[in-house]
Amino acid sequence: MNHTARIALVGDRDPAVRSHTRVPVLLESLRNRDGLDLDAYWIPTQEAVEGIEGFDAVWMLPGSPYRSESGALAAIRTAREEDIPFLGTCGGFQHALLEYARNVCGLTGAGHTENAPQTAAEDAVVVPLACSLVGHEGAIRLTDGSWAARLLGAERTVERYYCTYGPNPRHLDLLRSHGLHFTGVDDAGEVRIAELPAHPFFLATLFQPELFGDGTRPHPLITGLAEAAVRHAKGSL
Repeated sequence: MNHTARIALVGDRDPAVRSHTRVPVLLESLRNRDGLDLDAYWIPTQEAVEGIEGFDAVWMLPGSPYRSESGALAAIRTAREEDIPFLGTCGGFQHALLEYARNVCGLTGAGHTENAPQTAAEDAVVVPLACSLVGHEGAIRLTDGSWAARLLGAERTVERYYCTYGPNPRHLDLLRSHGLHFTGVDDAGEVRIAELPAHPFFLATLFQPELFGDGTRPHPLITGLAEAAVRHAKGSL
């Protein structure tokens, strides 16, 4: 039986976005080095509005503002509700929080101020960072027992960023109260990783694991997504 795992790469592909150029190399490494049977499809956000049923994993890639916020949110919601393995990185992290705030927490006016600068302060789930993280590296403390800690096999990690927006602290307790776990924080206590522990694999990071190393060896979180996709394809999740 063919158990090729179909991965939806949701994002507006752009050769100027460094992480986008690394993804094909990382996937090839997962096939050749780790023996994972993967078949990846790029899906522009405008085409993700109808959902991504039939895929074994969804990777919401960086590159915001996306051409279609509704498409990005639809892809994330489908992955969350249909137990499809999900990884959101940078803009994918931001939109995972936005989707959760709207559709789980009931904050129907929740907004991302990069997409909608006029969003009221009480509704802004994603806001400009106090200090831009474009081109920065930083240490992250991981929650023991979390997906991130298990995959990385460590209590701390140093990761690369390329972002200027992050979660609004005023909404973190609301998100927590509805089941979202924040499992990685920087040395200042700022949230950098979110997970849904009841989901087969739902992980989002403000940092970009695509930028790990020289691009020839996948970050453990990316390997974790690929392995979850293969399990999903085999029907063993």
